[in-house]
Amino acid sequence: MPSSPPPPRRQRLSPADRRAQLLEVGARCFAEQPYEAVMMDEVARRAGVSRALLYRHFPSKHALFAAVYQEAADRLLATTRIDPAVPLREQLVQGMEVHLDYFVANSNAVLAANRVLAGDPVIQTIMTGELDALRARLLTVLPLADDTARAAVSSVLRSWLVFVQVLVVDWLTEPTCSRDRLRDICVESALGALRPLLPADTDQHQHQHPGTPTRDA
Repeated sequence: MPSSPPPPRRQRLSPADRRAQLLEVGARCFAEQPYEAVMMDEVARRAGVSRALLYRHFPSKHALFAAVYQEAADRLLATTRIDPAVPLREQLVQGMEVHLDYFVANSNAVLAANRVLAGDPVIQTIMTGELDALRARLLTVLPLADDTARAAVSSVLRSWLVFVQVLVVDWLTEPTCSRDRLRDICVESALGALRPLLPADTDQHQHQHPGTPTRDA
């Protein structure tokens, strides 16, 4: 059998740069293999560092995975655009595309967070934080008549985001339709649930309120 390639030569990096490098290597490992197959020794070898140095930054595989998943959640939020001038349907489609890109490319990590580590308080806090941030951002751009409407829409969005999470995880395990069909199911389910609570044609026409800045979510 061919021998494994030698580990990359170790580079001197600042603590912040070293942490970023380890997160990058860890993200690749968790994307390529199921959670239980990822070994910290392999992460250290691929990063070109000692096992002791890796554990200095991340005391366990769980800690490394949590940091990788937190960074991914932050990146997804940063690349999901929320713009009051854009129709709701377009915003939902764009948000679903961004998330599906990540979920498909990192299915092992997504399945680990939602199946292997289901119920883990640290991972659940990360996922809940991202869903709450997405819900809050959508609430800022939707035309809501009053606090009662806001509360109703907030509840619908919370339930919809959980529905999407479960549906996509099931789809990653057993794809029963195309990716585009999955995206459309998610988008149309949101519009159908929100339509009774919003002004007519909100999904087709949205206008920026005076003084409301365009947001890059």
